[in-house]
Amino acid sequence: MLLALMEYQTRWVTRTQLDPSYTTYPMGRYETNREGLYRQLAWTADTLNKAYYRYQINALPYVILADGNLVQLSTLINPGTAAVQYLMAQLHDQSGFQLAVSETGLFSSYTNFFGIPFDMAIENLVPADLTQPALVLPFEEGSTWSFTGGPHGGWGSGSAWAALDFAPPGEAFGCFQSDAWVVAAADGLVVRAKDGAVLLDLDGDGLEQTGWTLLYAHIESRDRVKAGTYLKTGDRIGHPSCEGGVSNGTHLHLARRYNGEWISADTHLPFNLEGWISSGDGAEYDGTLSRDGLSVTAWDGRIAENQIQR
Repeated sequence: MLLALMEYQTRWVTRTQLDPSYTTYPMGRYETNREGLYRQLAWTADTLNKAYYRYQINALPYVILADGNLVQLSTLINPGTAAVQYLMAQLHDQSGFQLAVSETGLFSSYTNFFGIPFDMAIENLVPADLTQPALVLPFEEGSTWSFTGGPHGGWGSGSAWAALDFAPPGEAFGCFQSDAWVVAAADGLVVRAKDGAVLLDLDGDGLEQTGWTLLYAHIESRDRVKAGTYLKTGDRIGHPSCEGGVSNGTHLHLARRYNGEWISADTHLPFNLEGWISSGDGAEYDGTLSRDGLSVTAWDGRIAENQIQR
C-alpha cells in the first residue's frame, strides 16, 4: 500500500527523474519536520492506522479535506477503505480527493502493482465472536508490580489502544536496571526477540500475522529469551527496561494482536489476565484492572492504588 500510495502521489516508484520537491516529500505531505522518505512514510503509516482503528469504533464519521470541505464517509465501506479516504483527505482538495478515491486514482496504481486487492482479502479478519485465550499476569507468582499505564497505543501513535504498562518492584525511578522477570502470559513460540521487543506467537505457526500474538516491549537484552524458543506459561522472557522505543522509565509494555490487528484493551474484548479485566475512561493511559470487586488504577508511579500482585 505504501508503494502504491507513493506511486500515485508523486510517481516516485517508476519515474527515473523527479521534481526536486518530490525527492524531499515523496508522499506530497509538505510539512516542516516531515522531510525525507522515512518521515513521509512514517506519517503515512501512522495516519492510515489511526483512521483504520477510529473507523472501527465509529469515531470517524467524516473527513475534512485539505481545502476545508467535509465529506461524509459511507457506513458500508471497510476500515481499510476508510483509512485510505482519510489519508487522501489530508493531501487533496475536493477535486483531487474525488479523483484519488475513484477507480482511476489510487486503485489503478495499486492494481498495476499488485492486482485486485479484494481477490486477496481475508474477510472477518477479527471474528465477531472472537474470545481471548487464557492469559496470566506477565510477571512471576508472588511478586507485586505497579500498573502504570491503562489502555494506550499498541505501537506508535496510530495504533489501537491495545497496550497496558507494568513497572517492576523497587524504589528506583526513571530508567534503571531491574532483576525482576517478565514471564510468558501463555504458551507460545518466540518468533522475534530484538530491539527491546519479544513477540510471542500463541498458535505456534511461526507467523506473527496469524492468530493471537503478544508483544512484550522494553525487554532488556540481558538474559532475554532467544527467537525460536517455545515457552510455557510462566516461563521467563527477560527483564523490563527502557530499551526499544520511547520510554521515560523501566517498565513492560504488553499488547495483543489477532491476525495482525491490534486488539483494543478498552472495548468489547478487554484484557483478561487471570480474571483481571482491563477498562479505560476515554483518556489514553488512564484505566483500571478489576477482579472480584477489587480495582487497581493505572498511575505513572508507585502508589497503593496501582499495586497488583500475582
